[in-house]
Amino acid sequence: MSGLNLHAIRAIYLFELHRFQRTLMTGLLVPALTTTLYFVVFGSAIGSRMTEIDGIAYGAFIVPGLIMLSMFTESIFNASFGIYMPKYSGTIYELLSAPVSALETIIAYVGAAATKSMIVGLVILATAHLFVDLPIAHPVAMLLFMLVIAISFCLFGFILGIWAQSFEQLQVIPLLVVMPMTFLGGAFYSIHMLPEPWRTATMFNPVVYLISGFRWTFFGKGDVAMGVSVAFVSGMLVVCLAVIAWMFKTGYRLKK
Repeated sequence: MSGLNLHAIRAIYLFELHRFQRTLMTGLLVPALTTTLYFVVFGSAIGSRMTEIDGIAYGAFIVPGLIMLSMFTESIFNASFGIYMPKYSGTIYELLSAPVSALETIIAYVGAAATKSMIVGLVILATAHLFVDLPIAHPVAMLLFMLVIAISFCLFGFILGIWAQSFEQLQVIPLLVVMPMTFLGGAFYSIHMLPEPWRTATMFNPVVYLISGFRWTFFGKGDVAMGVSVAFVSGMLVVCLAVIAWMFKTGYRLKK
């Protein structure tokens, strides 16, 4: 079996990054300003009344949730928009007829989107350090968790971009599903603070396991066991890859 077409992967990857560079200042300034506003509202207003959660300063406690909130939306938007635009403009047929495999296409588009998402996440992390003393108990695990989350949600966004038939549909899932699930998934509070039956109901929210695992890499503690979080993220990665493989095999909404 021949190796990967690295030239094709590099060409698509750099093209997608170039699109990001055209809006670099906006793409980096917006998450930095948004993070600042969250600290003003949540850190100052709420943090003055609720100083600690599980022995962690509230300002530091919300940082993993802030990073995940932005990375979820950035990953989905970048990956879905990246593959949707060729569909919208009709250039997707040139890509499908080119000597580029489905795997190479996925690596290029998802790799570029994940790169953008990681940059945004690190910008938010750097911004947070300006406001709070933020310990990172497991820095290597933190970066690996960020990377896996970025890739997983970029794959999900890639699926969404293939599925969507309009710009409105591109925004439905991130705005009406992912963002509410993030706010209700322990981004700004511990689920142990919830009374029953809401605490049990929250455990059916998949975002809980992602935010909890990421928070563990900072503070060595989370709402659920780290092993469960890792298993959930890995499962999401496998499911997304399987769905994309099916889409390319069947030509679902790629070929008319």
